[in-house]
Amino acid sequence: MKLKLVGLLLIGVAAWGKGLGLVSSIHIIGGVIAVGVFLLLIAVAGLYMIILGLVFVFQFGISWSCLAINRSKQTDVINASWWVMSNQTRDELERSFDCCGLFNLTTLYQQDYAFCTAVCKSRRPTCQMCGEKFLKHSEEALKILGGVGLFFSFTEILGVWLAMRFRNQKDPRANPSAFL
Repeated sequence: MKLKLVGLLLIGVAAWGKGLGLVSSIHIIGGVIAVGVFLLLIAVAGLYMIILGLVFVFQFGISWSCLAINRSKQTDVINASWWVMSNQTRDELERSFDCCGLFNLTTLYQQDYAFCTAVCKSRRPTCQMCGEKFLKHSEEALKILGGVGLFFSFTEILGVWLAMRFRNQKDPRANPSAFL
C-alpha cells in the first residue's frame, strides 16, 4: 500500500511541478514520472522481492568493482577522459584543483602545461600534475562508494529475506484457517 502511495505521489508531484512551471527540464520530469510508474507497477504486481533481489545483484557487483579497481585502471580512465573533455572544462579543473597538466607521459603535456591558468603557476616554477591529485581523490571516492554500496546491498538482502519470511503469514487475530 505504501509503495502505491509513493508511486502516485511521485507522478502527482511531477505533473504539478510541470503544470506550475517550477521545473523546466523535461528530462527531470520524465525521470520522476518513470520512477513513479515503476514503483506503482512493482506495488501492483507484487514484485518487490524480485526487484530488490536484482538491485542487490547489481549493487553488490558495482560495489566490488569500485573496491577492486587498481591504480593503473584509474590512470587509464582519467587519461582517456582528460583528452576527450573540452578546453574550458580542463581549465576549470586545473583552477579548482590548483594543478597543471595531467601526467608527464605524452608530448602534449608541454602544450597542456603552457596553456594552464592555475594559480600555482604564478607562485612556483612548476605545478603539481593534475593526474596525481585526481588519482588521490578517485581512490578515496571509490573506497567510500564501494563500502557504502556493500553496506546497503546487505540491507537489501535482509529486506528480501524479511519479505519472503513474512509474506504469507497468518494473522493471529483473524480466522486461523484464513491467509492474508
